[in-house]
Amino acid sequence: MNTDIPSADREVIVALDFDDRRAAEELVERLGDACGFYKIGLELLTAAGPGLARDLVERGHEVFLDLKLFEIPNSVAGAVRAAGALGASLVTVHAMGGTGIMAAAVEAAREFPRLRVLALTVVTSMTAGDLADIGIEADTEEQVLRLARLAVGAGCDGVIASPREAGVLRALLGPERLIVTPGVTLGPDGATGGHARPGTPQAAFAAGASHVVVGRSIARASDPVAALRRARGAC
Repeated sequence: MNTDIPSADREVIVALDFDDRRAAEELVERLGDACGFYKIGLELLTAAGPGLARDLVERGHEVFLDLKLFEIPNSVAGAVRAAGALGASLVTVHAMGGTGIMAAAVEAAREFPRLRVLALTVVTSMTAGDLADIGIEADTEEQVLRLARLAVGAGCDGVIASPREAGVLRALLGPERLIVTPGVTLGPDGATGGHARPGTPQAAFAAGASHVVVGRSIARASDPVAALRRARGAC
């Protein structure tokens, strides 16, 4: 097991995977001071607009804007600057878009010292069969590592991958870069939310993840604060 990441540097990010602002804000209110880091994805951003991200930052929270950018470099750079202007701490770009868009994202983020660019390797819902469908013969781990190397070359601050790849990524990337793992559940019976390569916070952190993203296991818990503490107990 990898122990390069000190416990104090490990973080749990709560995913606000909702289709309206009110539901997201209700969870934020229930968690109160227990949570300081939230993920906003495409569904909530489209439904509620950027105002929630700005408001969370103004309240002292960190925000992970999971935009999964995959566009021409100029458009990617513009979106990253917009994320930085909102005060986001993390933003994602698709590594499968290649070095050009990742480098454009990194350059745009230089204007915002708190903003870090993460390269999404292989979406956690994808399997080797899905990769084969789009002409990629590598298995998921091989493709994750290939894209992680590209991300490092482009200057990204870290990568997104499933908990199952955290160990090989930490060995490849060393202790400095971020490894953020969605698809995390609080136990073997937890809902996977469509993730094909899930894992627990304990396994992800032990393998070398710097951050885990937990959604349904906290949002749908009868006591979200207690569920968050369970996730934090793995740090």
